[in-house]
Amino acid sequence: MKSRLEELRANLQSVNERISAAAESVGRDPKEVTLIAVTKFFPLDDVQHLYDLGVRHFGENRDDEGAEKSKGLGEEATWHFQGQIQGRKIRSLLSWAEVIHSLDSLDHAAKFDRILDEMEQSRDFFIQINLEPAREDRGGIQPGDLGGFLDELHHFPHLNLLGLMTVPPISAEPTTAFADIAWLATGHGLFQLSMGMSGDFEAAIRAGATHIRVGSSILGSRPTPA
Repeated sequence: MKSRLEELRANLQSVNERISAAAESVGRDPKEVTLIAVTKFFPLDDVQHLYDLGVRHFGENRDDEGAEKSKGLGEEATWHFQGQIQGRKIRSLLSWAEVIHSLDSLDHAAKFDRILDEMEQSRDFFIQINLEPAREDRGGIQPGDLGGFLDELHHFPHLNLLGLMTVPPISAEPTTAFADIAWLATGHGLFQLSMGMSGDFEAAIRAGATHIRVGSSILGSRPTPA
């Protein structure tokens, strides 16, 4: 039976091979794609194994998990937050997350900027786009609101905008959804795209994804939270 380290090594190698194949199929350099290992509900031991295997980007959906896991990992690790933002958790998020993938509120943007000003720091952000208006629980702004949202973000100098993030609607063809986001981003002069997870990251890469958020393809089935 494989050890957990051996299992993760094999899974990671498979994912990296798939990333390379998808990128090269459309003439892209695989190095353009940042692989974020989503470690939600997995133990710190797994995170440490992945770090030892060369992974440097880790994603969490919950502030408490990210805050705890980030303490126990090497300094070269970059932590990404991709869950829905709660205003009362913003200060805590900024204590560990270096990239926020789910900005969708100007009120939150103002609070991030105010706290970052106090800290004399800045952070990288993606704006989350909601392609499924009926699912308000998913978070994200509507595509038609992006222009106005971008205009207002100029008031917040401590927010370094990277690009757009999305999760395709369950009922949609991922390839179409990713193409729509890529078109939207390009139209607004944005060129970094956080999109693609275990079930669709190859389609996302072919559409131009620069950041993919992969959990189960690397770590296996997600455990039940305690």
